[in-house]
Amino acid sequence: MPAIGQQTAVFMDWVFPGGGSGAGKTTRLIGAALLGLCALALGRGPTPAQAAVTDKHGAWETRCETPPGASTQQCAIVQSVVDEERPNITLVIIALKTADHKSRLLRVIAPLGVLIPTGIGLKLDQDDFGRMSFIRCLPNGCVAEVMLDDKVLTRMETAKTMTLVLFQTPEEGIGVPASLAGFKEGFEQLP
Repeated sequence: MPAIGQQTAVFMDWVFPGGGSGAGKTTRLIGAALLGLCALALGRGPTPAQAAVTDKHGAWETRCETPPGASTQQCAIVQSVVDEERPNITLVIIALKTADHKSRLLRVIAPLGVLIPTGIGLKLDQDDFGRMSFIRCLPNGCVAEVMLDDKVLTRMETAKTMTLVLFQTPEEGIGVPASLAGFKEGFEQLP
C-alpha cells in the first residue's frame, strides 16, 4: 500500500498534469492533501507550483494549481476516504471541469493491487451507475475515470452517499462509501 503522500502525488499528476511525482516532491507531499494543510509544495527550485486548499464544502476540499505553462488555475474538488474494515484501502476522489470547460470528470485513485479489468463500480445512494474504467497505473496507484454527464452529475448533487466498489480478486468486491455532503456547492463553484 503506498503512503498517503505517494497517493497525493498521483493525484497531482492526474489533476494537474506536469506537476510530477518525483521522490523529492512526494516527500514534501506526505500527508498534506489529506490532513487539510493550506498548500502543497510540488516543484523543485525557487518557484514551486502550489495546489492550495481554497475552500471546503462538507466532505470536499477545493484545490487549485496553475499547471506549468498555463495562464489560469485548474481547480478540482477532492475527498480522500479510507475503508473502515480495510485501512490499507484508501481512495482519493477528484471531480473537476476540464480547462477548456467542455467536459466534467470524476477520477478515483485506487491503491495498487486492485483488479484492473473490473474497474470501479459507482453507486449513488442505492442506484447503480455502472463502472469507471481504469485508464492508467503509476508506481503509486491506479486511476479510474468517467465523464460526468448531466444524469450522473445531477444524481451526485442530490445523493447522500457515493459507494465505490473495487475488486482485489474476482470474488471479493469492496464497497467504500464516500459522503456527498457539500459536493453540489463545491462543484458549482469550480471555475
